[in-house]
Parts: sequence; structure tokens; C-alpha cells
Amino acid sequence: MLGEGGRRGVRAFRGEIRIDTVIGSALRDNPHGDPVERPLVVCLPPGYETQPTRRYPVIYWLPGYTGTALSALNHDPWLPSVPEALQRAWDVDAPPAILVVVDGFTRFGGAQYLNSPANGNYEDYVVHDVVGHVDASYRTLAAPAHRGLAGKSSGGYGALVLAMRHPDVFGAVSAHSPDCYFELCYKPDFPKLLQAIARYGGVEAVLARFLELEKKPGDLMAAVSVAAMAMAYSPNPARPPYFFDLPFDPYTGELDATVWARWLAWDPVNLVAEHAAALRGLRLLHFECGTRDEYHLHYGARILARRLTAHQVPYLHEEFDDSHTRTAYRYPAAFARLAAALAPP
Repeated sequence: MLGEGGRRGVRAFRGEIRIDTVIGSALRDNPHGDPVERPLVVCLPPGYETQPTRRYPVIYWLPGYTGTALSALNHDPWLPSVPEALQRAWDVDAPPAILVVVDGFTRFGGAQYLNSPANGNYEDYVVHDVVGHVDASYRTLAAPAHRGLAGKSSGGYGALVLAMRHPDVFGAVSAHSPDCYFELCYKPDFPKLLQAIARYGGVEAVLARFLELEKKPGDLMAAVSVAAMAMAYSPNPARPPYFFDLPFDPYTGELDATVWARWLAWDPVNLVAEHAAALRGLRLLHFECGTRDEYHLHYGARILARRLTAHQVPYLHEEFDDSHTRTAYRYPAAFARLAAALAPP
């Protein structure tokens, strides 16, 4: 438990930070053998203990690919940690809210916060296990209008998609550099996995080698990220040991149109039409991206904005002059906006 003043990484946070353990019933028997018990970082606002009858809205933060709940506490002298970003929002009079950082890490980096027989049921884990734990353990305003989602990169993707699919649980979203328009953000990485397959003799060998290495080299990490996306978007329970279909031929690289269509069905730009009514009901739909994003996500965000406009969904779309990384300085304003949208009258 970290209180007033905190420790290294959270010393600017003036509320209270608790590290809970949540039992992910939805993750039992997941094929990777990843932990069912997960840390959950809970940031309580100043006054939580001294105002015992007050209830608070909740912001759920979803870390990006390879991120964990505890990594959100990491101190950087040049950028705010996630709790410090929330404190900066409070410093400019944002309404108080509870912030919860979710752990969605898998041994291959993450599951996009979706249910998948290749990874486990991470969507159910967030929507049922995590939200249920928080509402049972803390004085929350337990209604969709007072629950928000936020996240960066794959976490931004998860925030968008879970908000679309669960309007009965979440009422606002703020997505930072979310994975959007798969044609541009994922396809450029396909050759990285193809090259690793050629080197190690198959995709199973690539993943097995990745797990063996104490230090994960960057080129192999980039290759494995493609396989991790396939586990989320094109799982195949009939294909052990990792249970997924590749969206391309592993020798020629030729795109497999059938599998690729399964990926595209999960692209936020293609989900808008189906979930337009849920999106129109949000109290806030905010997404942003740097105009020099290395994964070309700013183009996906622009396409998302056009699709939302076509379906008469209100939104706030922002761009800024920066890349994909080290953009946590953008979080305080987003937290302030989200807390205001979730605050009770």
C-alpha cells in the first residue's frame, strides 16, 4: 500500500495507491498457463478515507502490448507515470475518480483484451472479474455512466472495442494511439515473422525459441507480436500447440484472404457500423494519435473519425506532433476530460 508522498515512481501522487490481487475466473485453464491471479493497481483520490459515504466514478486503464499493471507505476524523470498523470489532472481541478490499472499480459505480450481460445478470455476478465472486484471492494458509482475506459496502443484498442461491445458496463472512452486500420498498422510487420519462420524452421519454432530466451531481442519481439495478434484475431482451437491461423502463407508470404478477413472483422474502423448505437450513447468518445506514429496509427484514427461521422456518432479526435512512444504527457488532459464526463451531476 502506497500512501501520501508515495515511493519512487509515484511520489507526486497525493491520494493512495493499493496493489490488489484479483482472481481472473475467466482466465482459468488458459492454454498458455498464464497466471489466473493478477495484480490490480488501484489509485484512490485524496479524501477517499476521510469521506466514508462518498462514491466515485472509475477509470479503467488498459496498458499497451507487453505492458503490465505494475509497469504503470514506473518512474520516469521526464514523463508522468499513469498515477502521476492522474494527479496532474487533479492539480487542474479535475473531478475525483478512482483509477484502476488492469493487467492483461500474456507470455507472448498481450491478448488485445479479447476472448480467444488461443489466449484465454481477457474480455470477460476485464468486464466481469476486474469490474466485479472493484465494485465489491471500493465505493464506486456502479453504473455505466460512471465507468470509463482508457489505454495506449493495444490498450487504446481494447478501450475502444470493449466500450463498443459493452455499453451496459462502460459509458466513456479515451484511447491513445489505438490500433486502427489493420491494413497499415499490422501488414508492414508480416515480413518480420516470415523472416523469423525461415530462420527457425516454422512459427512454432519461432515461439518456442522466444520463450527460451532470457533476453528477448527486438527483431524477434517484432516477429512474435504478429503471432500474438493472430492469437487474438484468428484463433484456431484445432491447431496446437499455440492455436491460431496465420493471415499469410508461411513460405511465400501470400495473404490468406479468408484468415485476413477474420482479422479485419476486429478492426475498430470496421466495427463502427455494427456498434454505432452503443457509440452514440457514450458520454465521451475521445481518441488521439501523433502525426509521426511509426505504426501509421494516425491514418487509422482519421479513418475512424470519418466512419464515426458517417454514422452520426459524436467524438473528439486530436492529433499532435509526435511519434508512438513517450507520449504520456498527453494523459493528464485526457484523464481530466474523462473524469469530468464520468462525474455525477
